[in-house]
Amino acid sequence: MRKKLIILFIGIGSFTLFAQQRDHRTREYIAPVRIVWQQDSSRITGENHLLVHGNGQSDLANNRLCVLKSTPTEHPALLLDFGKELQGGLQLVTGMPPSHDPVSVRVRFGESVSEAMCEIDGANGASNDHAMRDFVVSLPWLGVQEIGNSGFRFVRIDVLGDSTELQLKEVRAISTFRDIPYLGSFRCNDERLNRIWKTGAYTVHLNMQEYLWDGVKRDRLVWVGDLHPEVMTVSTVFGYNEVVPKSLDLIRDITPLPSWMNGISSYSIWWLLIQRDWYYYQGNLAYLQEQRSYMTALLRHLISKVDPSGQERLDGNRFLDWPSSENTPAIDAGLQSLMIQAMRAGEELCTVLGEDALASECRMVASKAIEFSLRKKSRFPSEKDRITPGDKQAAALMALAGIIDAKRWTGRKASLRFTGIICYGRWRWLVITKVR
Repeated sequence: MRKKLIILFIGIGSFTLFAQQRDHRTREYIAPVRIVWQQDSSRITGENHLLVHGNGQSDLANNRLCVLKSTPTEHPALLLDFGKELQGGLQLVTGMPPSHDPVSVRVRFGESVSEAMCEIDGANGASNDHAMRDFVVSLPWLGVQEIGNSGFRFVRIDVLGDSTELQLKEVRAISTFRDIPYLGSFRCNDERLNRIWKTGAYTVHLNMQEYLWDGVKRDRLVWVGDLHPEVMTVSTVFGYNEVVPKSLDLIRDITPLPSWMNGISSYSIWWLLIQRDWYYYQGNLAYLQEQRSYMTALLRHLISKVDPSGQERLDGNRFLDWPSSENTPAIDAGLQSLMIQAMRAGEELCTVLGEDALASECRMVASKAIEFSLRKKSRFPSEKDRITPGDKQAAALMALAGIIDAKRWTGRKASLRFTGIICYGRWRWLVITKVR
């Protein structure tokens, strides 16, 4: 008996070895708040039952159903609104139609009504890249099917087969998120600005999945350039969260030097700047010390990309953001400014880590890079009135690096207005606050 108990204990204990990663996110099921649109509505009955909160369980009562019946010429469809942007998928609970055959439906997720209604035609920007948002699935007789993993608010469901009956007891969104409190807040006398702030905070909250993504629909990746404004939001709104170091460590571990993070040289600089700011906000010296080996090697690699005159010579993909991607002078100026900031951050971090010799070298390289920028005859940005895409990003970085006068640029006509730029809007506002 004792031998059997020991074997049983060993057997039960061995099962835990397979749980190599535990999902700490919360799953919530959300009923739609309205039915936006119907196709062939005469073939649909009981649609309002879908707006009632369900329990996710199929049953033999087979009542309170939404029934969609197709014909050879009519194929009913519904467009559901779940009330707000979500990250997750869809749960469909089915009933007992006369036929036991699986029912084929087309499901389309959308962040907007127009996206959920559109076709993937190669011209409108809709695609299944990164996350499937338009696909066909078979639903069981008297069962539960969970599908999808994307960012969405609206879902369209089409019955595809001819002379087919689909019985839906429930259609619920599956929302996956980190259940964390909002510690930071913002309030002013402009309600629109208050809503914008809340939307921004909620957007970052949605991106805090297992890792910190750039977006819940596309690209759902750890892009280091996008991480910086997100990490500052996390620190300001949510405080410490393990998704930040987890994401920073991921990109570090898959990017052995001398490779650049995400293949982009400036993104390795952003990793360094994030480490500096994360330490200042969180004060976690133990975590910073874990970065010592990679961080010091990265700083030496960056130093090797500054020539004797003080000009950066970064290779790899020379990139700031998409609007500036075809403006070579702006990219050159922006990377020079980022290199100066990288050296300053390197000096600060190495001082904390006791790497005094490297801190001194970073300070020297920063000084040399600043001198190069100030004496360069072909100055950027130019004084002409016309502002080209990318000028504002470069000007903001240069002002923060101290190599142009922030007051002169914030006073220029239309020089710092938002134009849909994602990552550098925050930097331009920092310049405005700097001169005030």
